[in-house]
Amino acid sequence: MTFSICVRETYEADGEEHTRFGVAVTTRLAGVGTLCPFASANGAVATQSLVNTELGRKGVEYLDDGLAVEDALRALLNADDGAPNRQLHGVDSDGTFAFSGEECRPWYGHREGENYTVAGNLLTGESVIEGTAAAYEAGDREEPLPARLIDALAAGHAEGGDKREELPVHSAAVVVRTTEERDREPFTEDLRVDATETPIADLRETHDLAARSFEDAMERYGDAYEADDMGPADAVGDGGDGNEG
Repeated sequence: MTFSICVRETYEADGEEHTRFGVAVTTRLAGVGTLCPFASANGAVATQSLVNTELGRKGVEYLDDGLAVEDALRALLNADDGAPNRQLHGVDSDGTFAFSGEECRPWYGHREGENYTVAGNLLTGESVIEGTAAAYEAGDREEPLPARLIDALAAGHAEGGDKREELPVHSAAVVVRTTEERDREPFTEDLRVDATETPIADLRETHDLAARSFEDAMERYGDAYEADDMGPADAVGDGGDGNEG
């Protein structure tokens, strides 16, 4: 009922090398962002098909504890009686892992590429994950990762996506985490559209609005952040001019 992509990228900021992890997912049901995507500064995991959220939650915990992604996710599947109904895939700082249980609903399957994984079930065909992968590979690395992950979902959706046309309500989500320590986290790296008939367009619009909101906040409150170490929540509650937002 879902297709998703997990990625790992290295990049430079302020003369230092960092690693970022991202996961994006969409389905023909509401609230996929509460169930499937998990990420930390040590990796990204997506759990889907007959969803077991503990596979994602514990998978990221194991990565944070230093386990390799293949060891972490394989151990969780070995302890899960419902493994034949699961799809589970992800990346860490060194490797990738992807699993599709034999009782997933067709079309189902997965792909492991260089530094990324893609998986889906109840799809119109293999072209969905191939299109998702190709769009990610062709993306401009100068563009923000959340935007490129949304573009990858859009490519898979254009190939047919989830085949259950009788279900009009969709959802989509994107999550990005990084090893870089930043003074302010962008508003664009943990976004969800929980119930809509146009999931990719709505997620892209949400991303663009969040990016604009972050820029506006930095322009208006940047000096206050620097002077008082004021957090984003404080900025929302106090407009800085006696007006509450």
